[in-house]
Amino acid sequence: MSNQRQILVGVLGATGTVGQRFIHLLSSHPFFTLHALGASSRSAGKPYGAAVKWKLPFPIPARAKALVVKECKAEEFKDCGVVFSGLDAEVAGDIESAFRAAELAVFSNSKNHRRDPVVPLIVPLVNPSHFSIIPHQRSIHSPRLQTGFIVTNANCSTTGLVIPLAALEAAFGPLESVMVTTMQAISGAGYPGVPSLDIFDNVVPHIGGEEEKMEWETAKILGGISHDGTAFEMHATNPMRVSAACNRVPVIEGHTEAVSVRFARRPPPSPQQIREALEAYTCEAQTLECPSAPKKVIYVHDEPDRPQPRLDRDFQAGAGVNVGRIRECAVLDIKFVVLSNNVCIGAATSSIINAEIAVFKGLI
Repeated sequence: MSNQRQILVGVLGATGTVGQRFIHLLSSHPFFTLHALGASSRSAGKPYGAAVKWKLPFPIPARAKALVVKECKAEEFKDCGVVFSGLDAEVAGDIESAFRAAELAVFSNSKNHRRDPVVPLIVPLVNPSHFSIIPHQRSIHSPRLQTGFIVTNANCSTTGLVIPLAALEAAFGPLESVMVTTMQAISGAGYPGVPSLDIFDNVVPHIGGEEEKMEWETAKILGGISHDGTAFEMHATNPMRVSAACNRVPVIEGHTEAVSVRFARRPPPSPQQIREALEAYTCEAQTLECPSAPKKVIYVHDEPDRPQPRLDRDFQAGAGVNVGRIRECAVLDIKFVVLSNNVCIGAATSSIINAEIAVFKGLI
């Protein structure tokens, strides 16, 4: 790691909540160096400290505070080896495409390119093998791209779900059915998010588009890549059926999910076997020694009332997931509770680990 070259990076949507999280995490990164910050024309030309309404519980990093905000134009970021995008979906699609066309490596937290048939949707603790489609993504552009590409990370609720699902499939084979009920933090709605009179003393049983995203994203992430490296193969179990019910709850950070699964394998594994498989799960980001990867991908709790958002969301800087209450399910096979930090592994941390993996794979 001491010999790793320094790479200049930019952040798009730098004044937003995801952009702020990127800036905080990158400020102490061992080889990514903040170089350029992009935001709307209202903020462009101002020092970042004057342009941002900072919402994180620690000071604005000194390096970022003094940087002058730029418009989100590729020519302003030409010196960057990596660009992280926290842009709102209303503008992200065209801007990210323009950055790719300008030969920039874009790691996006936005939803715009997740369904693109040549853009990998990568949860870094699950499916970095999907980076293998990048050469094909470059080849279909005219002229052929040499260094530019787009990688997206998943929706925050999907990320928390697929990590334990991947561990279970690795140990016990395909899952046939998954039912998940989410209790999602208000920070997942961005800032200012859900109005206070709607969320205080309340649960909102609808998050627009969220259930659909969880259902189809899971199939893409847990699927594979065709032998010729030109297409994604969605999850192959008939396919695996996923049913999601998404709710917004009055928690600031940390998505909690109650999950039930059915295995193709009969008889199914026992709760103790499930526990052992989750605890033993490792990933390529750890093997590559990515600096932002968690030491333990899945932490399994013994306590009957854990995980809890307030107590567990910041464990390992929010880069892993917490699982508890593993038990038999009377309808499917096994049920358990997952907690993930939606603003870390569910957002900025995932993009940063994805970029670290791309560096170590020689894509950057």
